[in-house]
Amino acid sequence: MPGRGSAISRRWYERIVEKCLLGSAAAAVLIVFLIGAFVLLEGLPILSGHGLDFMFGRDWSPLQGVFGVFPMIVGTFYVTIGALILGVPVGLACAVYLAEYAPRWFARLIRPAVQLLAGIPSVVYGFFGVVVLVPFIMDNLGGWGFSVLAGALVLALMILPTIIGISEDAIRAVPVSYKEGSLSLGATHWQTIKKVLLPTARPGIVASVVLGMGRAIGETMAVIMVVGNVVALPHSILDPVRTLTANIALEMGYAFGDHTRALFATGVVLFMVIILLNMFLLLLPKRMGT
Repeated sequence: MPGRGSAISRRWYERIVEKCLLGSAAAAVLIVFLIGAFVLLEGLPILSGHGLDFMFGRDWSPLQGVFGVFPMIVGTFYVTIGALILGVPVGLACAVYLAEYAPRWFARLIRPAVQLLAGIPSVVYGFFGVVVLVPFIMDNLGGWGFSVLAGALVLALMILPTIIGISEDAIRAVPVSYKEGSLSLGATHWQTIKKVLLPTARPGIVASVVLGMGRAIGETMAVIMVVGNVVALPHSILDPVRTLTANIALEMGYAFGDHTRALFATGVVLFMVIILLNMFLLLLPKRMGT
């Protein structure tokens, strides 16, 4: 009987834990849904009233009741894609080196330094961009310095810890037998990494890129400090831009009426941009056949 009683108590304990975990997951989904619903309801009057003019309009003049976020959508895409182009290859290369090439003592020394990058406040990255990157771009490449390129460089630096950490864990999670089998068939170390380890670790690598992209899109303070915040379509990576998040942060403090609702509608557009970029990154490996 004691054994039967303990088995019953274990089953009840497992059910309670299961219900608690289910409740936590449901709460997380519900919170995201409520936030999205709130932003959508607040921005719906502008979206329904202005329609495509809001999405594709090129003029943002809140005092005149003109709201067009197309230049900010383009600016957000430019800065985010630029950060991914600069940050993903470097982050993935660093992850491969730490997982496969670096001596143990060196890897143990580098990992805390990489993790430390994730804990640096974004305003510090922005200050570094203003003091170092902006003058360098202005002196060597031309333009104002405050530009798409400056924003992409700062964001690329900020997403490195996410990409390096998750990608390295994904590569290390590949069973050792896969690597040993490839080497035993005569493949070189690099061929094994390229043809076996990286394809097997692809889900984790894609997850790191998606999370890094989310960090890049959602970043505000560092971007505000280095991109110039000009509402205009960029014609090159040296032109200043304004992103969707920067627009909300810069104007929410003094907005009222339709201006406030337009900023909430900007948040709705930001949700849509994030969803589209996530879908693109998730479908890209399948299109490439990897």
